[in-house]
Amino acid sequence: MKEHHYTTQLNWTGNEEGKGTFNYTSYTRDHTISVANKYSNILASSDPGFRGDASRYNPEELFLASLSACHMLWYLHLCSVNKVIVDTYEDEARGTMMEQKDGSGQFTKVTLYPKVIVRSEEMRAKAMMLHHEANKMCFIANSCNFKIDHRVTVIVSS
Repeated sequence: MKEHHYTTQLNWTGNEEGKGTFNYTSYTRDHTISVANKYSNILASSDPGFRGDASRYNPEELFLASLSACHMLWYLHLCSVNKVIVDTYEDEARGTMMEQKDGSGQFTKVTLYPKVIVRSEEMRAKAMMLHHEANKMCFIANSCNFKIDHRVTVIVSS
């Protein structure tokens, strides 16, 4: 078995008035996420429902984006080795997170809505089936404690 290691850097930038975390409203939830040798930082915050900045990415959105991207990358790989030519791939991931009375919570449902355009009608059935295989291979999906649903659309390019 092969191990892979990842490192990210997170820097809180929310001590704007110098009060730190004196109380719940004395700081912003703004932070930057970076990875060495990457082009730019990700500007992030918490969800607006938790006093975050709506113009920045929040962890929940990044989680959904990770699931969507991992699925897509495995799917494209599987299509390439199975002679399914994909011309376009887009997805709209949707997730539901349940918040508990104590403020904790968890995602209980995620559905991916991939829309794929393939080169020929003969590729359509295989293109549909490979989504199931991609889900079994996805590192992020395999790390979740809930099922990831898929509502797939496959179109043949005209």
